[in-house]
Amino acid sequence: MSTAPHATPRPNRPLRIAVVAPRLAAGGAVGGAETLLLNLAQLARGAGCEVTLLTTCARNHFTWANELPAGTIEHEGLRVMRFPVNEDRDIEAFLRVQEPISAGRAVSDADEELWIANNVNSRALEAYLREHADAFDWILAGPYLFGLTLAVAEIAPERVLLVPCLHDEPFARVRRIARVFQTVRGFIFNTEPERDLAVRLFGWGITAPGRPGPVVGFALPDFASDPAACARQQGLTAPYILYCGRREGLKGTPLLIDYWATFRRLTGRDVKLVLTGSGAVDVPAGMGPHLIDLGFVGEQDKHDAMAGAVAFCHPSVNESLGIVLLESWLAGRPSLVHDRGVVLRDQTRRARAGLWFRDYPEFQECLNLLLDDAPLAARLGASGRAFTLREYSPSAVQTRLMGALQTAGEDGA
Repeated sequence: MSTAPHATPRPNRPLRIAVVAPRLAAGGAVGGAETLLLNLAQLARGAGCEVTLLTTCARNHFTWANELPAGTIEHEGLRVMRFPVNEDRDIEAFLRVQEPISAGRAVSDADEELWIANNVNSRALEAYLREHADAFDWILAGPYLFGLTLAVAEIAPERVLLVPCLHDEPFARVRRIARVFQTVRGFIFNTEPERDLAVRLFGWGITAPGRPGPVVGFALPDFASDPAACARQQGLTAPYILYCGRREGLKGTPLLIDYWATFRRLTGRDVKLVLTGSGAVDVPAGMGPHLIDLGFVGEQDKHDAMAGAVAFCHPSVNESLGIVLLESWLAGRPSLVHDRGVVLRDQTRRARAGLWFRDYPEFQECLNLLLDDAPLAARLGASGRAFTLREYSPSAVQTRLMGALQTAGEDGA
């Protein structure tokens, strides 16, 4: 933990919180970390804090072009300030250094600095915080691998509570990132496995003396869903498994598609695969009629698709919290996750809400079991729903968040 001096929040006024996110999570076209940060901002506002969300003018996480106007707006009752992304970033230099980093190879200090300088940054947002950091009691910033997050952490480390969304990946070994973990005031973790990973990588000193860093999570209100709606709308008469989110290697979707296609070929069972979200999909030969890609869908359609699935399949091994997993449990359906996805496996184990696989034979065994034992699948889904209602209700997560803010104020005050 940082030993830098900090002014204890005044007791006679609301806490003033800045939340820094690379993009505003509106319209469903952003990542889980940004959705999480917006969720925390709204929970803090609902608890009576004065909250400002600081973000960029970007919408697209591939180009980071400044598509939205800079300035101050109101979003669902929340004050939002947008700042432009640096437009002079050298993408070629960034990618040149990112290649060896992502492969786990060491790079020089100069190359690390080059990579961070040409990452997603906003001089305008940084300048605002340099001038106004003292106006905030706490600055929540994340996720950890953005240049913007690192800059904010270095501007006001005594006020920053890092929301790292940490994965066990080569980027977590970047030396500049390790230094930030050692200097910020505190952390807000999503899950116990994420916190344990941070301690393994950066040492017990990153958490408050004598107790672990706070785990807060993501608030999910309950919702109603129609288990028959997706099949009815798509004309499906066969069972289906579901994945929602970005389709890319880091999310494990190529593996899921390969395993599902292999399952169909080897077992002869007519099980469809339904996808929602964004990203290219390589459909195996002969599987086109059986893979239903819905693209972006509204929340109700997503929840209906979850409620009607045999299982929600989340093969990613790089998560700090499985938000869509929790949603699928609220819809009453079990999960099927990868054994090497420590966070998702731990969520599934704690909730007693699904199965996990190490390889294709185990995937086949698990899916056959869920297809053949409908009462088991229903019990697992019901257990997941009860777990999510208990642990991730808005009131439960808001209580943990405000406790984390209070704890940060007590540490070293």
